[in-house]
Amino acid sequence: MTPPLLPPASNSPASTSSAPAPLIELRDVTKSYPGGVHALRGVSLTVRAGELLAVVGPSGSGKSTVLNIIGTLDRPTAGTVRVARQDVGALSDARLSALRARHIGFVFQHFHLAAGRDAVDNVADGLLYAGVAPKARRARAREALERVGLGHRLGHSPGELSGGEKQRVAIARALVGEPSVLLADEPTGALDTASGALVMALLHELNATGTTVCVITHDHDIADALPRRVRFRDGEITADSATGRGSRLHDVTDVPRESG
Repeated sequence: MTPPLLPPASNSPASTSSAPAPLIELRDVTKSYPGGVHALRGVSLTVRAGELLAVVGPSGSGKSTVLNIIGTLDRPTAGTVRVARQDVGALSDARLSALRARHIGFVFQHFHLAAGRDAVDNVADGLLYAGVAPKARRARAREALERVGLGHRLGHSPGELSGGEKQRVAIARALVGEPSVLLADEPTGALDTASGALVMALLHELNATGTTVCVITHDHDIADALPRRVRFRDGEITADSATGRGSRLHDVTDVPRESG
């Protein structure tokens, strides 16, 4: 049985304002590899509950590394990482896995769906390690697929779905465990323009219902359509539209609308 999560840190003061609590906190985080490779250089970043933001930068900028750090898939070389008020560095591997299962949902560029299983089974697999009974897993999977607009495709296998539909199945799988934050790594990278616009519209809609969404992308058009943009280059944050740090950034209010 997976050990219970540590309780929230007792030295975290109760919020006295209406601002949402920090969901993710990185403080002076570095990530280095043998040979003098420095993927992250003293990164500090706070993501609050309910935010919709882009982490944007070219290949090699550090954005994928910061995704792995935020998602607790990797540990930093130095610095502090807190997810849902838990100090990641203080957790055992078992408790870290429990934290990840409870609070973090992942969506990747390539959908990672099982070819021989229908949409319901693919989504239900997201609850395999959550201690949910098989019948309940399938019921929750159907609800998640309804939520992403695929209630009419429940029995279809990946080979019978379009690219955009496959990505929506992957999003439903990430959401079925009701995570605190959805991390979407290049979610439109394998899609045509129209399908990509529908996926981004869905992420906007999910955020509007309360899901915290972080999109990792190299596409500046996608990033500029989100309320907050955190720009990376050479392992450092060069601009953050939430703080006004760095270069001047423009808010874009036009959101792709789903057609048909």
